Amino acid sequence: MKTGVLCIHGFSGGPYEVEPFAQFLKDHTNWDVRILKLSGHGLPEELNLKGNKSSDWIRDAEVAYRSLARDVDEVIVVGFSMGGLLAIHLANKYPVSKLVLLSAALNYVSLKQLTEDIIGMVGDLKKGALKENELYERYMFKLKHVPVLSTVEFMKVCQLAKKEIESVQCPTYIVQGRRDGIVPVKTAQLLFNKLQMTEKCMYISEKGKHFICYSDDCDIWFNQVYRFLKEPEI
Repeated sequence: MKTGVLCIHGFSGGPYEVEPFAQFLKDHTNWDVRILKLSGHGLPEELNLKGNKSSDWIRDAEVAYRSLARDVDEVIVVGFSMGGLLAIHLANKYPVSKLVLLSAALNYVSLKQLTEDIIGMVGDLKKGALKENELYERYMFKLKHVPVLSTVEFMKVCQLAKKEIESVQCPTYIVQGRRDGIVPVKTAQLLFNKLQMTEKCMYISEKGKHFICYSDDCDIWFNQVYRFLKEPEI
């Protein structure tokens, strides 16, 4: 049986967000691992969201799924952040053997972590080192390059996933960072509770932030998810 894996990145991001886990799977399997690049997305210099709608991103995901499904016997879908929401949609609409949700943005913005991040920025401002703060650079980039209307389209994807999550039947693994300032850690438990299947697992990275594929403990959960994906279904 030939296995395919479709990896989907997040809103205003690009394939680099899931590349470490995709590469891990390529290194440890003979699976057909593909990363979808959503319309208007990519590297920071490629980002051009203006005019792109939620329907475009849903279409991108469905087209990529059907293309992969033609070449393999089973499809695993891995989704990061908004990509996790699109992955939920695919698992609801198409045959998906297993699902992996990484920092899936069913809810967004952790006020507690955001406050900690802002305090850190203020500290760097006082030291004259604000421009060296990675989070500051990321937030400023988003403010300059992500149109408000694009954020509205992202929220439409979120609403779709909230309607479909309880209909997903395939085995699912959730990975979430406790220090994620974009997706509150409680979202992982919410997802876990809403999923109706019996075969579901969750890993909370204690120091992990939003870009979970780059967490200090990624080797741990990479291997745990890999074993989950290799195991035959119950």
